[in-house]
Amino acid sequence: MSEQSAQPEYRIEDLAHHSGATVRTIRAYQDRGLLPRPERRGRSNVYGDAHLARLRQIADLLDRGYTLASIKELLEAWDTGRGLGGVLGLVAEVHGPWTDEEAARISRAELDARFGGAPDETAIREAVELGVLERLTDRETEEYLVPSPQELAVAVELYAAGVPLPAITGHLRELRDQVEHIASRFLEFTTEYVFARYLEHRPPTDADAVEAAAMVRRLRPLAQQTVDAELARAMQILATRHLQSHLSPEAPPVKDDEPRSVPLPAATLRAVQDLTGPDGVTAFVAAATEREVQKRTLDTLCSIDPESQELGQMP
Repeated sequence: MSEQSAQPEYRIEDLAHHSGATVRTIRAYQDRGLLPRPERRGRSNVYGDAHLARLRQIADLLDRGYTLASIKELLEAWDTGRGLGGVLGLVAEVHGPWTDEEAARISRAELDARFGGAPDETAIREAVELGVLERLTDRETEEYLVPSPQELAVAVELYAAGVPLPAITGHLRELRDQVEHIASRFLEFTTEYVFARYLEHRPPTDADAVEAAAMVRRLRPLAQQTVDAELARAMQILATRHLQSHLSPEAPPVKDDEPRSVPLPAATLRAVQDLTGPDGVTAFVAAATEREVQKRTLDTLCSIDPESQELGQMP
């Protein structure tokens, strides 16, 4: 038996069974050039381990969110000898966990106990929609995977402090939108100034992909560190202001007969300062105000009807 005949051979139905793809999918991949054509043996098409490995590569890249068009470019680079190992390493680096936090499991009974003991189907449904909880369907008892135990712990503490569950989920939705915007801006920033040189070729060369993967490992913690530092700074400033506004006594209302300060536009103050100098602004504004009051008083007196004045009917 030759070495070639010793290699595993599959009919398309066997290939589908071993790869997890359907026969229809395998044929579609062939039509799109993603999968090499099988070897023809008489009336049968014969597939080998190379076809099986290629199907598993395609499935892995699809799971990572790549389109079939992008996968075709990667596989063509591999087929032309440009290498795919570095690219797949970069893919794995980007798609890997961006936190050291480990997921945990929690039963429905324990989950209900943490939130007051009363089952809340609406809250569970919203938590699943947000990805805070993931249903484990292969369990006999109702159990959930918690991707971020810290996030769940925050929700538990807020609920214990009196925040209703709908308010917690609503706040999380709003926060997630804002954080995703920050993440998007960070990616645009690093792509422009760091990763653009690695992405000049589509797909990148094997060497560029390896170097880019190393750079991802270096820069991965920077986004969280920056957000943590800026959040701490903002909380210190805003929390202090918030507390001061609640602890300071309210200013008493101004009575009608009491003088009150009137803010002037900055442009007006600059113009007066140009005329009088910094030390003459207050005196100039006071004199101008007094002059306007006197002018209006004279205008009023001049408009009085003499006959009304004689009859004592002055307003």
